[in-house]
Amino acid sequence: MTTHLKAHYDGRVLVPEQPVDLPVGRRLEIQVIAAPDERPQRPGLLKELAELAHTLPENPAAPTDGAAQHDHYLYGTPKKA
Repeated sequence: MTTHLKAHYDGRVLVPEQPVDLPVGRRLEIQVIAAPDERPQRPGLLKELAELAHTLPENPAAPTDGAAQHDHYLYGTPKKA
């Protein structure tokens, strides 16, 4: 019997990432191979950043036409009409 499964180690035991169909009480031999590093996922990170952005104070010196006049603000070209 060979079963491939992905799991993580919680400091005490290996925890499968999905349900497994293994015989209860049977001794198993396990070969551990480290998975490639993955970026940790933080659910709702974009939402957290958006909420944080709303807590920042308004900047009265910020241009209101930044999108339309981006070349002027980035490169110093004359403003478009």
